[in-house]
Amino acid sequence: MESNPIDRRKFLARAAVTGAAIPVAAMASGTANATDFNNAAADNGKFPFPADNDLRVLLTGDAGTGTPAQWAVADAIRELHTREALSMALGLGDNIYELGPNGVNDGQFAAKFEDPNHGLDFPWAMALGNHDNSAVFPGDGGWLLRGDDEVAYHSRSRRWWMPSRYYSVRVPEENPVVEFFVLDLNPLAASLPPLFVQYWAVDGQYMNEQRAWLDAAIDASPAKWKIACAHHPYLSNGSHGDAGEYDGMPIEPMNGVHAKRFFEEHVVGRCQLILSGHDHSMQVLEPTIESKGTRQIVSGATAKNSHGKTGPRADDRRTLFQNFTDVGFMVMDLNADEVRLRTYTVDIATGASTLAFDRRLV
Repeated sequence: MESNPIDRRKFLARAAVTGAAIPVAAMASGTANATDFNNAAADNGKFPFPADNDLRVLLTGDAGTGTPAQWAVADAIRELHTREALSMALGLGDNIYELGPNGVNDGQFAAKFEDPNHGLDFPWAMALGNHDNSAVFPGDGGWLLRGDDEVAYHSRSRRWWMPSRYYSVRVPEENPVVEFFVLDLNPLAASLPPLFVQYWAVDGQYMNEQRAWLDAAIDASPAKWKIACAHHPYLSNGSHGDAGEYDGMPIEPMNGVHAKRFFEEHVVGRCQLILSGHDHSMQVLEPTIESKGTRQIVSGATAKNSHGKTGPRADDRRTLFQNFTDVGFMVMDLNADEVRLRTYTVDIATGASTLAFDRRLV
């Protein structure tokens, strides 16, 4: 989600009318295959993924600000970690605000990831968000190659896990209880879509390879729990709204209609959960008829909140929990028998956390 003072809807409409798009060079991005990347955890001294069947997974999103809010939430996570050891983390995109990194040596990686998360010494499986691929305006998603700097940073950090723009992780490696499918849907929902670069097109090489990879990876997965992780949500009661209706825009692809098609053709009914950020809120939504039993969870308030702003579905969609006013984080406890989710809100001034939601989901 953006925090840019320019009115987002006006900007999107203007971009659509003028055909504004940043033509970037098509370059192979090291796309993932069915290989399990767990095996490489020992490389470069990286923190290994857990070998246990009982996992405690931290869910963060839209965190990379370096602000007091991010630090307050990280402090609360550290306090919880001392009492209940976390196994790993998922970073659901917008890892480096506002424009993304400027090369693999950019100090923003330290200021907005390593430093705030010191002491949280476990692997962080990271997804790319729209701000990580900015071109002209914060969050426009128009320079997709910028995200490759975050892939390259994988080799520089013990925590940061992003071996490719999309990938999967089985945990534990042998007889996995869960497989996380970390996706990159930015080409399908950019405010400045790459209209003139066929490689990144809606049905271009990059997205077609990702579709084929995901279908094969889900089919081959032996894990009981299959969880899709994508910055852009399929469903959201927040101000960005549902895929196909993002930001109230009637113009594709900005409205996410192609992201909606991706979810409906390749994810829903095949994964039990979709984990997303983008909206600066925390939401636990009930499955819908369209989602075919798949539940959407939004954890995008690790450094920003929505100041109470909601979307058109907030009042009529069934939810287990939603919060649009606080920053915070989620923790997912899972084993072969169940998945349990907790949500914590954090007071930025005091750093105190409050358990706001605790429930078995499946």
